[in-house]
Amino acid sequence: MAMNKKQKNIAEKLDRDALHSVDDAIKTVKEFASSKFDETVEIALNLGVDPRHADQMVRGMVSLPSGTGKDMRVAVFAKGDKAEEAKKAGADVVGAEDLMETMQGGDLNFDRVIATPDMMGVVGRLGKVLGPKGLMPNPKLGTVTPDVTKAVGDAKGGQVEFRVEKAGIVHSGIGKASFSEKDLRANFDAFVGAIVKAKPSGAKGKYVKKVAISSTMGPGLKINTSEIEGA
Repeated sequence: MAMNKKQKNIAEKLDRDALHSVDDAIKTVKEFASSKFDETVEIALNLGVDPRHADQMVRGMVSLPSGTGKDMRVAVFAKGDKAEEAKKAGADVVGAEDLMETMQGGDLNFDRVIATPDMMGVVGRLGKVLGPKGLMPNPKLGTVTPDVTKAVGDAKGGQVEFRVEKAGIVHSGIGKASFSEKDLRANFDAFVGAIVKAKPSGAKGKYVKKVAISSTMGPGLKINTSEIEGA
C-alpha cells in the first residue's frame, strides 16, 4: 500500500536510528497511522535470551488495561454446567468431541482456545493442529482451567499471550491507532512490565536489548530502553 502525502512527510522527517521516549514514539505512531482502517499498534522487543534453552524461555499472559481493540474469538472445550458457563461468559464456540472434529477439519478461526481439565484427553488429539498455531490450551497460561468464566472474560477483556521466538524476539499488538495516547501508554507499560517480570533464570547480560513500536502500515520507532525499569 502506497503512503499518502502526510505519511511521506512524516517518514522523511524520521531518523530511523534515533531513540525516542515512549510518549514521543506513541504520539508519532498515531500521527503516522492514517490508513482507511484502524491500524494496530504493535510492539517488538529484542531480548537477551536463547529460547532453545528451557531456562531462557519467556512466555506468559498479560491483561492490557485499555483492551486490545480487537474482537477476540474464543473457543471452549467443556461439557455440562461448564459448557453453559462458557456460553454465558461470551465464548464464541463451545463443544467437546464435535468441536474437536470441526477443528480437525480445518476450522481454526479462533484467537484463544480454552479447555476444562477433564477435556484434555480430547484436546490432546489436536496437538498437531493447535500447536503450530499457538492455540494449544496450557495450564501455565490459564487456558486449561475449571474457571471458564474467568478465562473467557480475560480473553475477551484484553488479555494477550506473549512468547519469545527463536531469534529472541517478542511481539504483540498493544491496541489500535484510534486509542488515546494515555491508553496506549498504559498498555505499553503493562506489556513491557510483564516481559520484565517474566525474565528467566538463564538470562545473562542485558535482558531487554531493543524495543520498537509501529502501526500496521507505519515505520518502526526505536525506544530508549533506559526508560524501562528492570530492563
